Amino acid sequence: MRTVHFVIPDGIDDPARPSGGNTYDRNLCRGLTSDGWSVRERAVAGFWSRPNSVALAALDGVLGQMPDGALVLLDGLVASAAPEVLVAHQHRLRLVVLVHMPLGHRPPESESAQVRTGERAVLSASAAVITTSAWSRRRLMELYGLDADLIHVAEPGVAPAALAPGTGTGEALLCVAAVTDEKGYDVLLQGLAALGAMSCHCVCVGSLDLDPTCAEAVRRRVARGLTDRVSLAGTLTGAALDRAYDGADALVLASRAETYGMVVTEALARGLPVIATNVGGVSEALGHGADGTPPGLLVAPDDPSALTAALRAWLGQPELRARLRQAARERRQSLKGWSTTVSRIAGVISQVSR
Repeated sequence: MRTVHFVIPDGIDDPARPSGGNTYDRNLCRGLTSDGWSVRERAVAGFWSRPNSVALAALDGVLGQMPDGALVLLDGLVASAAPEVLVAHQHRLRLVVLVHMPLGHRPPESESAQVRTGERAVLSASAAVITTSAWSRRRLMELYGLDADLIHVAEPGVAPAALAPGTGTGEALLCVAAVTDEKGYDVLLQGLAALGAMSCHCVCVGSLDLDPTCAEAVRRRVARGLTDRVSLAGTLTGAALDRAYDGADALVLASRAETYGMVVTEALARGLPVIATNVGGVSEALGHGADGTPPGLLVAPDDPSALTAALRAWLGQPELRARLRQAARERRQSLKGWSTTVSRIAGVISQVSR
């Protein structure tokens, strides 16, 4: 039996911390196991955006216990932040890094040289790198000058879902994103507030605990005149999340950064159009209908006026809503399941293990 050691952040199954990366990792573990791999999960505790010495020592200990020549798949949240550990093991282990979001995804002025240097060292020391979008692959090549043959793309899959019935008026909006600065909630609230007398309501589903400063600012802004237009539902999973999608007419996402945007395909799997910022791999996730029509509207990031204009068009033009809904239903038919994602990654790690 083929064996792969999968190094992941601790808590990927914690229902209080749902994320696209956690969902991806869990589906990958299940899929590889079903395909005949022996997947040995190695969860490592630590706050990986700024790992401390204890977390780094724990990772070093986990890798040190692996036999020479072992095939090791590492979540980039752990690997990219620990160059001093990973580089030390590069000649003994066959390392493959799964990059959900490049650490250097922001403009140069907002990322330290140390962060970029560290991630470059980790990825250069790897036998292969797997990204979740073509945008991310291009970004890594631009940032670090990596060989194109080193980097592979395995887009996230999506589980089949029933069509959302919607309300017919387009007024039921849904945002599925943790309440953090990166998800652009300030832009979302400004965009909604500027709609004036137009009727709509946006249910915001996402953790309020990851960025307390942002969450408090969002709560205050909603309390100052948006209580009739915005509801903060907090974290929802399972059937509760399904009900939120079922009650929506469209997904709205104002993110400042997205490697792919798994909530985009989750919405499309239910036939919901998407109004989102055109960042990262969002356009890849959005795709198009059978005749090339995108199943949604993309706007520039950090531009509340552009978001308001898109929402006005959605709410005020029944013909546009009908066209986007049709494109969403067509795009739904072309979405790939997790088996496709797993197959692509299995091919990469199989090649590395030879």
